[in-house]
Amino acid sequence: MEQIAEKAGTTKRMVVYHFKNKENLYLLALEYVYTQIRASEKALSLTDLPPVEALVHLVEATFDYHADHPDYIRIICMENMQRGRFMQQSSYLRQVNRSALELLEAILRRGKAKQLFNQTVDARDLHRLISSFSFHYVANSYTFTLLFEEGADEAAQREHYRKMAVQVALRYTCP
Repeated sequence: MEQIAEKAGTTKRMVVYHFKNKENLYLLALEYVYTQIRASEKALSLTDLPPVEALVHLVEATFDYHADHPDYIRIICMENMQRGRFMQQSSYLRQVNRSALELLEAILRRGKAKQLFNQTVDARDLHRLISSFSFHYVANSYTFTLLFEEGADEAAQREHYRKMAVQVALRYTCP
């Protein structure tokens, strides 16, 4: 709370007054980070792109978003360590995150209609695949790099794993 007050240029007392307690503040922060990633997905305007190209853009954007927003990863890790305790309290989070699956469902529907994608691919499973690859890159970057890639060029690593995320998603999705 002290750090938030300091960064906001106010007092801890004003932060507590506005949010009532740190649990409310945390839940609002959780809702905010999910709102931001979903807004970034919507801004991609993928509906006019061919299905494979749309999927590639979505995977790249998801990977980049995760890499560029490590605080998003941290708060998700914290919520998972608490077994979704605060997320359970928010119907807003369920509602705002529906768009992630709806976006993938639309891409998959168009790709399946053109026989570009496997008919059995499920939007939820594909979302998990894309998210897990992107999430792992950020959440485990320090330990993974220290154990297996010490001295590697960070920009080259990022580009390598970004391309790999696209390849994995396409291999999973395309016949």
